[in-house]
Amino acid sequence: MTSYTGGILTISDKGSRGEREDTSGPELQAMLIKQGFSVVAYAIVPDEIAAIQETFRSWADEKNIDLILSTGGTGVSPNDLTPEATRPLLDREIPGIGEAMRQSSLQKTPNAILSRGLAGTRKQSLIINLPGSKKAARENLEAVLPALQHAIYKIKGGSKDCGS
Repeated sequence: MTSYTGGILTISDKGSRGEREDTSGPELQAMLIKQGFSVVAYAIVPDEIAAIQETFRSWADEKNIDLILSTGGTGVSPNDLTPEATRPLLDREIPGIGEAMRQSSLQKTPNAILSRGLAGTRKQSLIINLPGSKKAARENLEAVLPALQHAIYKIKGGSKDCGS
């Protein structure tokens, strides 16, 4: 198994001001490390499109982080802007990741239909939007984690067939 790098971006107004402890970011970090990822970046930014995009650009374009996970801002509240910040930066969307996460979550809660998280590529980075709660972020990542090593391999131009 190849070791890939990961970055975790928590998107929270209160968290960015130090008014709320980030529990989902550390949970995601532990999950990635357990899967052999090296977590090389972590940040908390407010629910602002410019701040989210600045971090995604830096991590994908300059730091070349293989897997970038965001947590928070994927719901339907007026300040939930993560998908709007993410979509214009993607070279290609990967709808199956969001679909798999929502399908898995729907087995646990009807509120899963309100999640608007996206996934896609920017250069050779895979970006995935996860919900903000620790439980939902963990469950959503668990739904797609088995496919992520192979996804990153293919994004980077790996030629081994998917069925191999």
